[in-house]
Amino acid sequence: MGKKKSSIGAWAFIWGGYSEEPVAHEEVVKTLSKLGFDGIEVAAFPPYFESNTKENRMAMKKLYDDYGLARSGIAAPFPSPATSSRDEYLDAVKENLEICVDVDIPKLRVDTVDPPTEIPGGMGYDSCFSKVADVWNAAAELSSKAGVQLIWEFEPGFLFNKPSEVVNMACKVDHPNFSILFDSCHAHMCAVEASRQLGEAEILPGGVVQFAHMLTGKIGHIHLIDSDRTLHGDETSTHAPLGTGILDFDTIMPAIAEAGYD
Repeated sequence: MGKKKSSIGAWAFIWGGYSEEPVAHEEVVKTLSKLGFDGIEVAAFPPYFESNTKENRMAMKKLYDDYGLARSGIAAPFPSPATSSRDEYLDAVKENLEICVDVDIPKLRVDTVDPPTEIPGGMGYDSCFSKVADVWNAAAELSSKAGVQLIWEFEPGFLFNKPSEVVNMACKVDHPNFSILFDSCHAHMCAVEASRQLGEAEILPGGVVQFAHMLTGKIGHIHLIDSDRTLHGDETSTHAPLGTGILDFDTIMPAIAEAGYD
């Protein structure tokens, strides 16, 4: 794995400790540029992105361009792929692809939206899993036509968070434009702590390294952050600052490279 470019997710300055008083969008962009980051991972949520209009999209692009920040990806609003209609979900994909195209964003992030406490909508497990895979296959095709990669971020806070489920979903979607967003902290909480798993706990003896190897050829994006083995608000992984947690990046990074991520 050669030298990589770095970016930071803008949502970090909207939510969590900043939820009551988000950092101004331009201040975030200006600071990242000054610190030498190559880019930003876009957060298409208020107050950074109030509505999906052509004017707002071009204003966002200009802001990033003015400070010399490339875009690594985007997190944007989506309905549940399990309980929304196929048309409703794909309409959301199309709207978010407009942002990607106009703002020069190469990757569109999705998640399962629903909490992992139960299968939603009165569906059975298999039918729910298949519905999500089917709509993501269609979403991956739409994204491909727009020149954008579709990436799924699994995490303890959302449905289908066991390592085997992540692998099985990638296989079931079965589209070359669909891949996994591998977050080191989420990977630990899902593979080692078995956090918020539905039913019988699934723990990998090889932890994050084994999880990465299980996803060989299927990792399309990564987030690097430490873990203190806890959940934030009992919902999803606590993202501990790098160097303050228990993750061994000297073994994790080679494993990600061995899994084919470049």
